[in-house]
Amino acid sequence: MTPRSSARPGGRSARVQQAVHQAVRDLEAEGGREALTVPLIAARAGVTPSTIYRRWGDVRELLSDVAVERLRPEAPPADHGSLRADLEAWVELFTEEMSSRIGRTYIRDALLGDPEHGNAARCSDYAAEQLKVIGVRAAGRGEAVPGVEAMLDAIVAPLIYRILFRPSDLSPAYTHTLVALAVAPR
Repeated sequence: MTPRSSARPGGRSARVQQAVHQAVRDLEAEGGREALTVPLIAARAGVTPSTIYRRWGDVRELLSDVAVERLRPEAPPADHGSLRADLEAWVELFTEEMSSRIGRTYIRDALLGDPEHGNAARCSDYAAEQLKVIGVRAAGRGEAVPGVEAMLDAIVAPLIYRILFRPSDLSPAYTHTLVALAVAPR
């Protein structure tokens, strides 16, 4: 069972998560990652270390959980009037956020978590949900829309690879080429 699935969606569980996540962010800003320990985080958050161990297991899993929460989109993608325009605007914003130093750190942290807990899958789901919104809106306008998985493969997968391993060319020209290839008739 994942920490998420055993947690109640509100109340004390939500307050504990918020306090612990804030403690992680504050302590990391003050002393760097190397200084993060479960007892230090627990003291700052006002919980017992056993609460953190029970819910997250270790600092690595906690960092993964914090990253996933930080990577969650705050709003649906903007409507620019066409599938291609919506995708280009979304991809530019996605690339800008994820290719920043903090964005790359959060991506790496999300991937470090226990695969059984699904933090990397949750990040992928965030992108898929955003692409689905864009696709549904475009379909409503009568546009031909590739499937969400096809857009993930054609746009998001190469972007994540470039962001993590080859960040030298993440220009709008590059991202627009990915979009053009994704929406090209087959």
